[in-house]
Amino acid sequence: MATVRLRAVRTICIAILALLAACGKPSQRADLVFINGAEPETLDPSLITGQPEGRIANALFEGLCAYDENGQAVPGAAESWDISPDGKTYTFRIRPDAKWSDGSPLTAHDFAESWRHTLTPSTGSQYNYQLFPIKNAQAFAEGKLADFSQVGVRALDGRTLVVELENPTPYFLQLCAFPTLHPLPVDLIARTGDDWIKPGRIVNNGAYALESWRINDKIRLRKNPHYWDRHNVALETIDVLPISDANVAFNFYASGLADLVMDKGLAPPALLDDLKKRPDFHAAPFLGIYFLRYNCARGPFADERVRRAFSLAVDKKRIVEKITRAGELPAPGFVPPGIPGYTGTDGLPHDPAEAARLLAEAGFPGGKGFPNATYLYSKSELNEAIAIELQNMWREALGVEVNLVRQEWKVYLNSLSLLDYDIARSSWVGDYPDPNTFLDMFLAGGGNNRTGWSSPAYDALIAEAARELDPQRRFETLRRAEDLLVRGAAPVCPIYYYVGIQLYDPAKLGGIRANVLDEHPLRRIFRKD
Repeated sequence: MATVRLRAVRTICIAILALLAACGKPSQRADLVFINGAEPETLDPSLITGQPEGRIANALFEGLCAYDENGQAVPGAAESWDISPDGKTYTFRIRPDAKWSDGSPLTAHDFAESWRHTLTPSTGSQYNYQLFPIKNAQAFAEGKLADFSQVGVRALDGRTLVVELENPTPYFLQLCAFPTLHPLPVDLIARTGDDWIKPGRIVNNGAYALESWRINDKIRLRKNPHYWDRHNVALETIDVLPISDANVAFNFYASGLADLVMDKGLAPPALLDDLKKRPDFHAAPFLGIYFLRYNCARGPFADERVRRAFSLAVDKKRIVEKITRAGELPAPGFVPPGIPGYTGTDGLPHDPAEAARLLAEAGFPGGKGFPNATYLYSKSELNEAIAIELQNMWREALGVEVNLVRQEWKVYLNSLSLLDYDIARSSWVGDYPDPNTFLDMFLAGGGNNRTGWSSPAYDALIAEAARELDPQRRFETLRRAEDLLVRGAAPVCPIYYYVGIQLYDPAKLGGIRANVLDEHPLRRIFRKD
């Protein structure tokens, strides 16, 4: 009873403080207030890597295709396209009424120049490999080819974009909806540098415009009057709140200060048993995984025996049953279930005895002499609980004491990029419904690899799969790559497959549907009340 009362008092206090703070602000409450997780690292589509950033970028920008509420790629800035019989050439027709937010026409040339900008090495796009299915795109991105005219992208005129691929790519249209392939105001970027993304300066082509951005407070989006499909965008204004603490997020929602919580880690674990009984709790599996990265470039984790030992010591079932408790499945492999025709690897089992044997073989019997090691994770109640549980498992099975390091989202992402960690909590959400989206990120030098691991054999398998035209043989090749990733070299340790969670009243909000990509475009959401 005391715990319930304390929780209620805390909720009321937070609500009162927020309401008092709001009284001093001139802006009215937005049509939709949603909690998005961490403060965005950036809103530049060529640079973003996280799901919170992607949700906002997809509201501000629109690619040739766009996601619908079912997570499917539908016509976006392109009204139609043709695909050549060999599946390697796409001809897109840009909508005649497609415009930038300043009213100027959006053209095929804008897409060609945007993709050039994203592929240019000095841009520093960690996601530029999403463009590598395009002919010569990888060579240009790696500085091996200086002439962009040899890359398979050309604008025949203002409304016609022709894209030539290296190989038939069954998920290419899905890629065309992904932020990395969004159009950018390249001339504006050249004039203003990083400041181009700021309110009052940004030019974009999506359903919403960026009205304001107050760091660690909120982002205000307003419907873009120049968007081609503006008449079917229901919400005039949207406030995006950067709250990464699950308890605070729930208190905001429960007190009516937010309409929607839309992040997989923002349901308080302690309340899940009660929340799952409520009509405003929505959960469904999707193509996402919670996993660990090992820093293979330094210290003891450069030895794959150590990496396998730490993975074998993890009891994944214990984590999902004791901590997450929303119906997540322990992850044997890296590719989540749900992709038709693909069966992933069995992965490494929970085997403390084998873990201890491997660690001893690597020179650390019973954990003796093991150097100081850290586990890095981003701030959230769920991540904290999992970190403590992992720390206990490694202590029990290996005799190793791992120090926990918690960082804010932006700092955490920077630490990952700099390989400034030993073990790190990570997550990945599929960008399209194909195993390649989970596996090609670990190619040597890949911007999202962030493990320091590379393997010519692994790279060769991914390349072989890209050339394979037979779907079954392609999947078999990708499974061999996944097996090497998880069971062999083990630069990563899968923990569990995500369940997408949203909190909202279905009597008040519509346009939100469960789908395998956990995509819920803001332009599709509407109010019922």
